Amino acid sequence: MLILTLFAVLAGVVTILSPCILPILPILLSSTADKSGKRRPIGIVLGFVTSFTFFTLFLSSLVIAIGIGADVLRMSSVVVLGLFGLSLVVHPIQEAFERIATRLTARLPASSTRGGLGGGLLVGLSLGILWTPCVGPILAAVISLALVGTVTAQAFIITLAYAFGTAVPMFIILQAGSAARQKIPWLVQNAAAIQQSFGVVMLATAIAIFFNLDRRFQTFVLTTFPQYGTSLTQLEDIPLVQTQLQERFSGKNTKSSTDSLAPEIVGGQQWFNLPSTILPVESLQLAQLRGKVVLLDFWTYSCINCQRTLPYLQNWWEKYQDDGLVIIGIHSPEFEFEKNPGNVAEAIADFGLSYPTVQDNEFAIWRAYSNRYWPAKYLIDAEGLIRYTHFGEGKYDETERVIQNLLKEAGSIITDTTPDNPTYQNYAQTHETYLGYARMDSLASPERVVRDSFATYSSPSKLPNDAFSLAGSWRITSEFSQPAAGAQLYLNFASKKVFLVALPSSDDSAEIIVSLDGREERLEVAADKLYTVVDLPDPGRHTLKLTFPTGSVALYAFTFG
Repeated sequence: MLILTLFAVLAGVVTILSPCILPILPILLSSTADKSGKRRPIGIVLGFVTSFTFFTLFLSSLVIAIGIGADVLRMSSVVVLGLFGLSLVVHPIQEAFERIATRLTARLPASSTRGGLGGGLLVGLSLGILWTPCVGPILAAVISLALVGTVTAQAFIITLAYAFGTAVPMFIILQAGSAARQKIPWLVQNAAAIQQSFGVVMLATAIAIFFNLDRRFQTFVLTTFPQYGTSLTQLEDIPLVQTQLQERFSGKNTKSSTDSLAPEIVGGQQWFNLPSTILPVESLQLAQLRGKVVLLDFWTYSCINCQRTLPYLQNWWEKYQDDGLVIIGIHSPEFEFEKNPGNVAEAIADFGLSYPTVQDNEFAIWRAYSNRYWPAKYLIDAEGLIRYTHFGEGKYDETERVIQNLLKEAGSIITDTTPDNPTYQNYAQTHETYLGYARMDSLASPERVVRDSFATYSSPSKLPNDAFSLAGSWRITSEFSQPAAGAQLYLNFASKKVFLVALPSSDDSAEIIVSLDGREERLEVAADKLYTVVDLPDPGRHTLKLTFPTGSVALYAFTFG
């Protein structure tokens, strides 16, 4: 935990060099021109650390609880910053601003409010809401917990450490600016004009953020300098940090760790493929399977990574079921349409799976195992203990050897002891791209996202690497994006294959025109599933264009291979 905390602080410190700091940098510089007190920098830092930590961990829960959208909080913060910028220009407004700040901080000592601490707190609180950091692995692990409402003390400490690290260079900038304003003769003589100039800068920045111009500027920077900032999160990718993340946030040191008793399979919904050769029942429980080796596979049918593991699982089922192996697929849906038992049954048939599978629509089994991944495998021995886990793709020979050893421990005679599983080369450099606003993080269209209603978007002349843009009229929901007739989507990617999770939004099938490297093809979307959009002979970086002649389709996510 200490290692993750230290690296979270370091990650926060180096954020000052990232492109994500650029939209709020004018606000920090403008704050150095204010003459209301020496304590203002402290107020800004305290307000920033408090609001960033709180809203990072609890914004999703807060929005659900009070029914106020995150955009309302963002716009309120923009108004506060705009008023503060205006106060630097117009002295009566500055006095009114300070009176409001003093009332809001009435419980603080009088010397603190006179020193500008109150006004600084308001600015800092607003900055914490507005700022979107460049997320590395450490903060990403924390955010993933916050999205499902499972914030822990460890997550709180790490988020606080990250905010503190970011606040350190902020404080240095604020203090250095204040010191220069007081000691350099030219700055002292022109203090009033400088304050007003910075006020105009802050006001202009607030207006730019209101109209989402900060996103357009950030896109321009990343397009012009595509490698800018990419190395700043590499310090979080070292093995020591990755090991700590695995232990703290992926279920280890819990009741689902190796050599511990496996949690029971409870809370599932419909079962599929329950052969009478195992037990003549309508569901399975681990207590009934003592003496057998059980492999639990967490998956969801639109996940390409999961799909690539299914042939190996089916092969092991056919190869070892007579020796005492039981495979149970735990279908934990990533998207709402994957909860439909008819869709799951169809997917099981399409993939040719004959081993038992249970729907885990409420994620009860997922939470019991503290799982964090699709796919994830848990091997349970004949005594009911978890003996091996593997998350993601790969290590098929290693997994099969563990199956063989556990079956031998249970008394089975395994004659074929040389695993020979085919290998799969993943050429993807672009990560999974979600098209619903709840997890959308690579949209390059300059317009602000309008939630759950149709709005017009545009595409920049050049897309940043691994980003996408929308053109025309689109409706963006929490899970998917829906185009109007004639709308387009552009995607910059580096891989050999591109897959799209999509479903028709009407009773009729929908058509997509796929344009890549001067060639056009037509893709028919007739069912709720994963579609192969691009299949190239060699991997490379390309820009894909999708056109939707009639709309009538819901797009959930791109995955790559």
